[in-house]
Amino acid sequence: MKLATVRTEGGFRTVRVEPDGQVDIGPGDVGELLTRADWRTVAAAATGDLLPIEPARLAPVVPRPGKIVCVGLNYRTHITEMGRDLPEFPTLFAKFPEALIGPNDPLTLPPESDAVDWEAELVVVVGRRVRRADRATAAAAIAGYTILNDVTLRDWQFRTREWLQGKTWEDTTPLGPCLVTPDELAPDAEISCTLDDEVVQKSTIGDLLFDPADLIAYVSTIVTLNPGDLIATGTTGGVGHARKPPRYLRDGQRLVTRIEGIGELVTPVRRAAPDTAS
Repeated sequence: MKLATVRTEGGFRTVRVEPDGQVDIGPGDVGELLTRADWRTVAAAATGDLLPIEPARLAPVVPRPGKIVCVGLNYRTHITEMGRDLPEFPTLFAKFPEALIGPNDPLTLPPESDAVDWEAELVVVVGRRVRRADRATAAAAIAGYTILNDVTLRDWQFRTREWLQGKTWEDTTPLGPCLVTPDELAPDAEISCTLDDEVVQKSTIGDLLFDPADLIAYVSTIVTLNPGDLIATGTTGGVGHARKPPRYLRDGQRLVTRIEGIGELVTPVRRAAPDTAS
């Protein structure tokens, strides 16, 4: 099953995505639906007209998550290209909901940086409240998966040893296009990122060092996870910062982030005019 959040004149609505369109489930976003214990039954039982999918109306699949926990250095290929040793524990940082944009929304490059990088990521969407979960409980708490590009301002990220300031700039992180339930995602699904049709990242989610159940178990030891919380699982090799010379996003480019079985984020890149910066 695939679920998405769409923008309407009356607010967010949740839809079930079918091969030829979408079925309206009701008002509210996917994150709100997940707070219901019977969300799977409600979503599967929805009936009605099959409506066309309008890509511009797609919102971040969970527009207002209570938590966005991100994992750094979690694909073996990326760890190697960044010159690091395999970590013993997950490397965690956070984003705030203000960073999120929809799966087809334009990305306006912040005027404060010329070192904006791409990072294709699989995202775990939490479907039930968990605290200090063991691995089996953690796996059962997964509502599904979606896609995020952890767009990063490298110059700001590396101003200090803490990464937050380069990771959560407002309106820079595309999320979506939908949540797919675990049965929809193959364990070796391909993940890729293209820039103007050039493949810059390509791997499979099987290259993850800490898998989704590991991450839910680990994070829930620190803090309670609730329905709609997101865990971005890290990026694979091929980021611009690791290239020689480094490459970064530029005005007029088109960034596409794909995961087999979920879909894609199509992100036009724009440079803000200096006199419009706020």
